[in-house]
Amino acid sequence: MTEEPSPSLSDPAAPGAAEAAETKLTRTKQRWAKEGRFLTGRISRPDADRLPPGQHLVKDWPVLDLGTQPFVSPMSWRLDVDGLVEHPLSWDWTTFRAQPQTHEVSDIHCVTTWSRYDNGWDGVATRDLLAMVEPMPQARFVLLYSYDGYTTNLPLEDFAAPEAILAHSWQGEALTREHGGPMRLVVPHLYFWKSAKWLKRIEFLPADTLGFWEERGYHERGDPWAEERYSQD
Repeated sequence: MTEEPSPSLSDPAAPGAAEAAETKLTRTKQRWAKEGRFLTGRISRPDADRLPPGQHLVKDWPVLDLGTQPFVSPMSWRLDVDGLVEHPLSWDWTTFRAQPQTHEVSDIHCVTTWSRYDNGWDGVATRDLLAMVEPMPQARFVLLYSYDGYTTNLPLEDFAAPEAILAHSWQGEALTREHGGPMRLVVPHLYFWKSAKWLKRIEFLPADTLGFWEERGYHERGDPWAEERYSQD
């Protein structure tokens, strides 16, 4: 049975809910800074090195999926976060939109060799989500589940990257169905198949579990700068 989220974090009508959430997020992030938690060792790159090897720029946004684009209305959408976390949660759309909001601008790099610069995203930062659910020390990976049956895996450090976001909007407009609306994950430093569309569940795990494409020969991690397109096995 899924644990009910704390009213102070999840119920936008609770007295002082926003203030309580901000206080908890701030306190948790300060602790992470002291512990050096979720550091990935990634290095910032100058604009001259912005395009990963083997990629070409596009101005449109190509659509790629498994052949199915599920219709998920905000009224029926729900996100469950469970597994190795201290505070499992289940958000409906109203609760999700009541969380602290973040704006990020980042690039998209698709394994099919196209890249798109300067995409504006609005949503909930994954680090804010992590501060709410508090992963247990043995949590090392996340497995992402989508409404179309798709899954993909991520090391916890990649899920917690500074620019990673649970996005509901792109370029100031609500995400369209074809691009994963009403909500998708965006992890811009990895190939975009890791940024699951139509996200419905995030499970925290002690060990890596391959997702849909990873089971079919794609790389377990997918770093575009190292051209981690396919498994070496």
